[in-house]
Amino acid sequence: MKIALMDSGIGLLAATAAVRRLRPDADLVLSLDPDGMPWGPRTPQDLTERAVAVAEAAAAHRPEALIVGCNTATVHALPALRARLEPGIPVIGTVPAIKPAAAGGGPVAIWATPATTGSPYQRGLIQDFADGVPVTEVPCWGLAEAVEHADETAIDTAVAAAAALTPEEVTTVVLGCTHYELVADRIRAAVQRPGRPPLVLHGSAGAVAAQALRRIGVRPAPEATPLGTVTVLLSGRQGALPTPALAYAEGRLLQAVSPAQ
Repeated sequence: MKIALMDSGIGLLAATAAVRRLRPDADLVLSLDPDGMPWGPRTPQDLTERAVAVAEAAAAHRPEALIVGCNTATVHALPALRARLEPGIPVIGTVPAIKPAAAGGGPVAIWATPATTGSPYQRGLIQDFADGVPVTEVPCWGLAEAVEHADETAIDTAVAAAAALTPEEVTTVVLGCTHYELVADRIRAAVQRPGRPPLVLHGSAGAVAAQALRRIGVRPAPEATPLGTVTVLLSGRQGALPTPALAYAEGRLLQAVSPAQ
């Protein structure tokens, strides 16, 4: 079994680690775009072109499924990716976990990039899935970039700034950018209010990994022998995990990089 994941940078680590935990026997292909990152400031057309190139580099390794480990790329490029690769390779996008978060009753805060916050896309998800639950959209200035570079000081500054914009009554936070899942513990510590119930965080990695397995008709087998290999593609060139990835538990889980079989 071989599963590919793509993103401009290391935001795909959370979903990659989730796949690894569910199927440690799966070969993984990680397709990143260091030559074109970050994707967020690009026009939708430019981003889609970069995403298609990164996806095609992954597809050349004949995976059984491709996970788009990036919220922004899912918004802009998912239709093009599916048109290019399906039905041969199922393409699974990453959507903020607003529906399960709202099921808890709220109030909910959605932490997302400034470009996504207030966007028609996110507002549409809130309207469709929040079902009257109070939702606050929180722009997280610089947080994805800080996580990408494992800049500890910048991460702390960005998390503190976003926490200051998060209402005190919030009980649930949706992590609306895959990078944020890598610093979930810091976000929890910053938003948790004294005397309040434990904060609930909702990421997308676990659900995306499970959906990828469903799409290819296999079951989770966390007890499987961990023989799965990892191939890293950097703008189409085979390479190694970027050094900042090793600052996170998810990256260290994948540290042994070898060619996929």
